[in-house]
Amino acid sequence: MSQDDLTRDPAAPMGAPSDSRRAKVAAAPPRRSGGGTLALALLLALLAIAGTGYVGWQQWRQMQHRGASERAATDMQQRVSVLEHTLAGVSSNGSSLQQRLNDAEQVNNALREQLLGQNDRLRALESAVGKLSEKTLSGHDAMLLDNTESLLRMGQQRYELFHDAHGAAAAYALAEQTLAAVDDQAFAGLRQSIEAERNALLQSAPASRDAMLASVAQLRADAVKLPLKPLDSDATPDQGAWGRVSRALSSVISIHRDNGAPLAVADAGLVRELLGLDLAQAQAAMLARDAAAADAALKRADASLAAQFDAQADEVKQARAQIATLLQQIKPSAPVQ
Repeated sequence: MSQDDLTRDPAAPMGAPSDSRRAKVAAAPPRRSGGGTLALALLLALLAIAGTGYVGWQQWRQMQHRGASERAATDMQQRVSVLEHTLAGVSSNGSSLQQRLNDAEQVNNALREQLLGQNDRLRALESAVGKLSEKTLSGHDAMLLDNTESLLRMGQQRYELFHDAHGAAAAYALAEQTLAAVDDQAFAGLRQSIEAERNALLQSAPASRDAMLASVAQLRADAVKLPLKPLDSDATPDQGAWGRVSRALSSVISIHRDNGAPLAVADAGLVRELLGLDLAQAQAAMLARDAAAADAALKRADASLAAQFDAQADEVKQARAQIATLLQQIKPSAPVQ
């Protein structure tokens, strides 16, 4: 306390505080209350900042997790698309294989039906022939039945050994005629079976060998009359000096161009003999039932006609057409089982 305070309040005791000090002392608590409020505000601000940071961090983590999930979903979708494409390819291949299997099954069914039909006919023949021994027949009928059986066996062996469908069909026809002479209607079904077998042989058989041999023989006879390939015709005479010189020397030296032909006109007989030799080899191969050799000989004859003879002549065209027909007929057919 200053001296001024003491002079202003002389009545106040020495130990009692003055009014100003009381005012200061009374004002001190509100100053402490304002500092606590500021600290509380700072604490709340820090808590708000911390909460905001935590919320932001959580949102950032959620965004990162969502991005990773989206990338994983995209990757998974791509894998699913690849798997769907692969499955579509596998399904397409499976459909193609199934179609092939169905086609093969249809072919197998058709072949099986044909084999079953042929087996039924063979069993009918065997059963009919087996019934022959069970019946009491006359001597004449027994002889006819023996002849029928022999002819049937002959036709079967001829076809199996030589693939001679015409010969086998002829044997079946004789067997059918012989069986028709038997006075028993029980063999009518057997006759029908023999007739069906004969028709099947005729349908599967190539052209008659005798007809093909006759056609080749006719070609050999016509070969001597076929016109050869003509040489180049003379060009227009040259009216220049070289033309006059060539005409002057034409009585001494004669030069012709053969247009690259293998043989000249003087060798026409040899050309025709070579053609006849190829046709003769084709005949021999047909007699020996060698389809490959006959085919090769006919092809050589056709090549000779194309190279040595006049391709524009009607006779040559007709001869080549006959050879083409023979080449089609000479192909061996598969045997009837």
